[in-house]
Amino acid sequence: MEKEVFNRIKAVLAEQGKTNNWLADQLEMNRTTVSKWCRNEMQPRVETLFQIANKLDVDVRSLLISTK
Repeated sequence: MEKEVFNRIKAVLAEQGKTNNWLADQLEMNRTTVSKWCRNEMQPRVETLFQIANKLDVDVRSLLISTK
């Protein structure tokens, strides 16, 4: 069974040439937590998604996998 993917945080970071560690530093969060988001092992809270979008200067919707 394939692991379900919910967010595109890792992809957006790669598109911008940024790393998980950069994001963790920007958000002042634990690097392990950010790594789990990037591997889709854990999902950030909605409020945190908006913070991530702000730091990456993207629409919050670009961080999520579309259902349509």
